Amino acid sequence: QVQLVESGGGLVQTGGSLRLSCALSGSIISLNTMGWYRQAPGKQREMVATISSGGTTNYADSGKGRFTISRDNPKNTVYLQMNSLKPEDTGVYYCYSKPRYSVSSYWGQGTQVTVSS
Repeated sequence: QVQLVESGGGLVQTGGSLRLSCALSGSIISLNTMGWYRQAPGKQREMVATISSGGTTNYADSGKGRFTISRDNPKNTVYLQMNSLKPEDTGVYYCYSKPRYSVSSYWGQGTQVTVSS
């Protein structure tokens, strides 16, 4: 059974930093595309960053130059380092995984990030 457990959210001031973590169980992280998505109040969930099983990263324009997605294979964990945070980065951040040879995908329960102005 695949499970994703996020941590690291919180309240931070504009310009601050946070690192989100997502621990994957029930699958091998290097065989998955992993991603972080964000849902702000009243808005649709949107992609923030992804990392493929081969290590290719992709970022939404809003986070380029500020956010970094990375993966620790031995820990089976994916991270999102967020720097220079802005109030518009506020939302619930969800971890996502999709095994390479599967049509199934999985979501974590989400972690709240609030950036105060």
